[in-house]
Amino acid sequence: MTDSPADLSRLRIDRDTPPPGVRRAFRTSVYIAAAAVVLVVAGAMWLRGSGAAPQVQVVTVAASGGGAGPAVGVVANGYVVARTQASVSAKLPGRLAYLGVSEGSHVREGQVIARLDNADYAAAVSQAEANVATARASLIEARSERDQLQREARRAREVRAQNPQLVSEQELESAESRAAQSEARVQAQEARAQAADAGLRLAQANYENTLIRAPFTGTVLRKDAEVGEVVAPSVGGGLTRGAVVTMADLATLEVEVDVNEAYISRIRSGQPARITLDAYPDTSFRGSVRLVVPTADRQRATVEVKVSILDRDPRILTEMGARVEFLEAESGPAAPTARRPISVPAEAVRTDGGETVVWLVQDGRLARRVVDAGPVSGGSREVRGGLSGGEVVLLSGVSAPTAGLRVTIAAGR
Repeated sequence: MTDSPADLSRLRIDRDTPPPGVRRAFRTSVYIAAAAVVLVVAGAMWLRGSGAAPQVQVVTVAASGGGAGPAVGVVANGYVVARTQASVSAKLPGRLAYLGVSEGSHVREGQVIARLDNADYAAAVSQAEANVATARASLIEARSERDQLQREARRAREVRAQNPQLVSEQELESAESRAAQSEARVQAQEARAQAADAGLRLAQANYENTLIRAPFTGTVLRKDAEVGEVVAPSVGGGLTRGAVVTMADLATLEVEVDVNEAYISRIRSGQPARITLDAYPDTSFRGSVRLVVPTADRQRATVEVKVSILDRDPRILTEMGARVEFLEAESGPAAPTARRPISVPAEAVRTDGGETVVWLVQDGRLARRVVDAGPVSGGSREVRGGLSGGEVVLLSGVSAPTAGLRVTIAAGR
C-alpha cells in the first residue's frame, strides 16, 4: 500500500494579508473620519452663513443734516473768550502787602484790589511836601525883598528927579541894580518852587502806583500772586511774579473760531449763529458774527471769526470749548427754510482707490459709498453728494474696511 505525501502548504501562515476582522475595523474608521470632516466643513459653512462668525466692533456716527430747517452754512469749533480781559500787574516792583480779591470777586473800575509795601514811597511823599513848603517860604521871602528893593529904587529915582544934589547917579544905579537882582532871585526861587511841586507830584504818583486798581468793571478770574511775593511789571525770573490777578468783563463774552478759508465767503458780519458748548451739548445759545478778522493763517488755511454770545447765562465761562453753526437765515415761524447741508466728522471720510468714500453700516455689514466731500471746517466735513442724511457711517474700529465685513456697533457719537 502506497501512501501519498502530506500537503503541508495549507499550514503556511500568510502574514501580508490582514485578517478579515481587522480590514472591516479599518474601513469603519476611515468612514467615520470622513464623515467627521464633512460635518465640520458643513458646520463652518452653516455658521458663516448664519452670521455667527466673530464680528468686528466699530464706532459709528450718523450723518447730520439733510432735513428742512434754518440752513446751516458753516460749522466751526473754538473757545469762549472775553473781549475785555486783562492781566493786572503793578507799575512798580515791590513786595505784595495786601490783596483784597479772590477768584470770582466782582470789582468796579478804579477799585483798589491790591497794594505793595509802600512805606518808603510814603516817606518820599512827606519829604517832597516839606521841600515844597520850604521852596514856597523862600519864594515869599524873595518876593518881599524884591518889593522892598524896588520901592527903594523908585524913591531914589523920584528924589534925584526933584533934586539931583540929594541922590547921586551912582546911588541911583546901585539901587536899581539891587532891585533887578532881587527880581532875578524871585524868578529863580519860583523855578525851585515849581521843581519842588513836580517832585511832590512824582512822589505822589509813585505812591499811587503802589496801589493796584481795577482797570475796568469786571470779575476776577484768577489770582496770579499772593501776599508776600515780589511782583514787577516784567518778570525777571526767580520768585518774581508778573500779573497780580487776571480779570475779565463777563458781559463781553464771545466765541473765537477758526473757519476754513474755503468757507469764509459764506460768513458775514451780523450773521446769526447757533452756539453749543461742549459742557452743555443739549443746550444752544444765540450768537451773532461780530468780526471776521481781516487776515488768514497760512499754516492752517483758516480765518479767525469772532461770534458774540447774545444769550447771557452764568454757566458760560471763559476758555470753554464751543461749536458754532453759522445760520443762513434767522430761525422762526416766518423764517425761510432750506435743506441743511450734510456733514460727518472729518475722520469718517477716507480715500480709497483715488476716490473719496465713506463706509456705511447696513444690516450689520460694511458698504462702500463714494461721496463728494468739501473742505474740513471745525472738525467736520461737508458731504455735497452721495449721502441723504441719517446714514450710519463708520468712524473707527477698522483700519482697512472691506465691503461685506460683518461688524457690530460698539459706541456711537
